[in-house]
Amino acid sequence: MDLSDSSSSLTVAPIAEESPLEVHDLTVAYRKKPVLWGVDIRAPAGKLIGILGPNGAGKSTLIKACMGLLPASAGWVKVFGKPINQSLARVGYVPQRESVDWDFPVNVMDVVLMGRYGKLGLFRRPTAADRACARDCLERVKMLPFADRQISNLSGGQQQRVFLARALAQESDLYFMDEPFAGVDAATETAIIELLHELRYQGKTLFVVHHDLPTARNYFDWLLLLNMRVVAFGPTEQVFTYDLLQKTYGGRLTILSEVAEAVRVKEA
Repeated sequence: MDLSDSSSSLTVAPIAEESPLEVHDLTVAYRKKPVLWGVDIRAPAGKLIGILGPNGAGKSTLIKACMGLLPASAGWVKVFGKPINQSLARVGYVPQRESVDWDFPVNVMDVVLMGRYGKLGLFRRPTAADRACARDCLERVKMLPFADRQISNLSGGQQQRVFLARALAQESDLYFMDEPFAGVDAATETAIIELLHELRYQGKTLFVVHHDLPTARNYFDWLLLLNMRVVAFGPTEQVFTYDLLQKTYGGRLTILSEVAEAVRVKEA
């Protein structure tokens, strides 16, 4: 499948009225020190949402807390109106590449098949249909020729594509992706954003931790500006402003010069 023209043949799915992700008064602390404080968001369905903020702002923590991977000190999370432990089958996840043990002896196909385990249940082996789904997902990220390759023998961009294929194999409705563009080449970045747009056209909702301000304004429908608290959350054209980005990043001059340039280009 050619990612470059995939959206032209897709029909936009209707947007569900129920929010795919609702977070209320969420507080998360490490060793009694809050790293997220009083987060309140209600996400619209069928949107590609970027999470922006400085290092230490709690972006990865927010994703993990929403998925139940980290305990909350206060507040709650609902996915499609239910507690996360009742909705995990509808959630896909792409972790930071640096957090994965790439020396684990497993091949590409095995990694993608892991995305089917939530539908298989305990102690069931992947079926022919599951393997066909995994092959299709690898084809969509242009990694099918590497199906038998050890994951440790791939480049960083190739590894990221494999983890995207695993997320696709989950056939989820809500996706969390933690820095999927980090450390990849330009071709892989283009392939990733095209795939994210394809999922959005299918009615999926995606939260993506992102660091590059100039591309953020073009990549995402909505933005969540985060610095321990929510600074702003809404459509990109309303949130991507110098004042709101300055509140998010504080007095970091190198970042602020990038902000100013990004906003200037946006408004030109």
